Amino acid sequence: MGLFHDGKNYLIERYGITGTLGSRMQPPKLLKEKQLKAFIAGLSKISPSFYAPNAPKGLKVLPGVEVEIANVKKGITSSKVFLNEDFVSPMLDKELSTDDFSIIHLTTHAQFSSVPDRTMIFAWDKPITVSEFNDLLKEKTQSSQEGIELLVLSACQTAKGNKRSALGMAGVAVQAGARSTIATLWQVDADSSALLMKEFYQRLKDGFTKVEALRLAQLQLISNPQSQHPSHWAAFLLIGGWL
Repeated sequence: MGLFHDGKNYLIERYGITGTLGSRMQPPKLLKEKQLKAFIAGLSKISPSFYAPNAPKGLKVLPGVEVEIANVKKGITSSKVFLNEDFVSPMLDKELSTDDFSIIHLTTHAQFSSVPDRTMIFAWDKPITVSEFNDLLKEKTQSSQEGIELLVLSACQTAKGNKRSALGMAGVAVQAGARSTIATLWQVDADSSALLMKEFYQRLKDGFTKVEALRLAQLQLISNPQSQHPSHWAAFLLIGGWL
């Protein structure tokens, strides 16, 4: 929607835009600075999960992961970071069930398919399938009074859907109890993604709503000649609560 253009400006330059799942969406709630406690994880190296039987062929290293994670950490009040070998599925399960994270930020490969066991997010040891991911999020929301306020899936095509789920992995996340999700529709440039996330979290820390923080981060890319093309900024979608 942000790509709509009136001959002078993109729609995103005038309005914040949020996708919804109708009645499945939780009531919007402002994310306060004291709630900026994040579980941050990602893969910056080739991992064993890339060679799993249900993984797509030819997965390559995602560039800029460590830079993005460092930028996210700067904009967060409190965080735990799990990179490469430390980002394993049992650790994700343990941390989400024992610590009170309001934000989950994952920078890794992801894929959505009409075949459930090919819908996945990649940890170091193995791909986490959509059903496993759904169970993890439900367990987290049920064990915490606050639940997951924001889930960021900074990966390839995490919001891409099909006839079975129009919003892909992000839609699954919202249905499992995440109040808001940010995901991407296509593979994004590493430098642009790192800059956008840096701007987004800084705006959140400054007290802006999620939708306005994302819009301002996208405008920052638009104002830069090197990242003003929509391929750099338009892939990012906010789904769920906008506050």
